[in-house]
Amino acid sequence: MVKKLSILLLLLIIPAAIRGQEENHLIYGLPSSPDILLNRSGFALGYSHKRKQAVWVCYILTAKQLQMPKARRNNKFAPDPAIRLNPVKPADYRKTGYDRGHLAPAADMSFSKISMTHSFYMSNISPQLPGCNRGIWKRLESKVRQWALEEGKLCIITGPLFFGTRKVMGGRKIPVPDAFYKIILDMSEPYRMTAFIIPNNATKRRLNTFVTAVDKIEEATGFDFFPDFPNAEEMEKTPNIWE
Repeated sequence: MVKKLSILLLLLIIPAAIRGQEENHLIYGLPSSPDILLNRSGFALGYSHKRKQAVWVCYILTAKQLQMPKARRNNKFAPDPAIRLNPVKPADYRKTGYDRGHLAPAADMSFSKISMTHSFYMSNISPQLPGCNRGIWKRLESKVRQWALEEGKLCIITGPLFFGTRKVMGGRKIPVPDAFYKIILDMSEPYRMTAFIIPNNATKRRLNTFVTAVDKIEEATGFDFFPDFPNAEEMEKTPNIWE
């Protein structure tokens, strides 16, 4: 047990030490205790062997990061070297009809080459139908970047939702999410929080029609998203539409 804890601490501490300037993405606590906990450049994630993908990613996004010179997007998807047990490979998505959908968006990680590279590890990828990934999900990601520029600093948690349909993809039978959630916490006063549940399909509905209470997502996942944030429980009870 001591050896396992030591390895876990190294995974969390070493990348931050190398980067020096990195934010503590888990400043408000762990949403859950995943099979593998990784602190990548630009984001932290909780990986599930059963789901063959992250069940949450958490990262802090700042206006300063978005205003930095942008690293070139290389689109080089790769297995995550930290996933040793049956790692998902880019080819597992080939000819399945599903996009390799980012949980931590590549555009949010463009402030450094290494963050951009890490965003293309398959541990950060989830099966998304093209109509979702290139439509409503892309619109939501753009809106979040707009809010980060306006507010200065956000904490964002994103992940897949499975409602029991048990749909799988490809020969590896990777579970396909029914929907995706995104939770956004404004880290500047006055603090505020909003959340979305986006279905994994195409839709032309307005973003604010998908706003939900964080409590609803916690109920669906069994996670506690901000255990170390004061007054989080009160803020999580009510849907909050941001403009």
